[in-house]
Amino acid sequence: AARDGGDVSAALTASAPPQGGEGLRQLAACWEVGVTVGAGLAALVERVASTLRAAQTHRQDVAAQLAGPRTTARLLAVLPALGLLMAAALNMHPLDFLLGSLPGLMCLIAGIALDACGLWWTNHMATQAQT
Repeated sequence: AARDGGDVSAALTASAPPQGGEGLRQLAACWEVGVTVGAGLAALVERVASTLRAAQTHRQDVAAQLAGPRTTARLLAVLPALGLLMAAALNMHPLDFLLGSLPGLMCLIAGIALDACGLWWTNHMATQAQT
């Protein structure tokens, strides 16, 4: 666009994806300010770059801090299966109880529902923390 005499800021804005294109939109704004006011582009672009670097560092820090809770949630989701394996190893026949009687079936359904709800809630909280 610059070589052909077109609108560079419009080209930058058009090429910016909706998700994650903040840098290109900020660069387009810098270009527009530089063309309109005649301000130097180097200082504006450096400020945009430092802002983007800080945002990336923050996202990496948040992801690192959320790794522990996400791993814990996955481990807690697997623990009921481990309990079933331990009960079966002790010859207690847990599946006979869970699948063979109404109270056992109700316990199984409630356990699966609570486990799924806990996984969903943990994922929801981690997703909200990242935004």
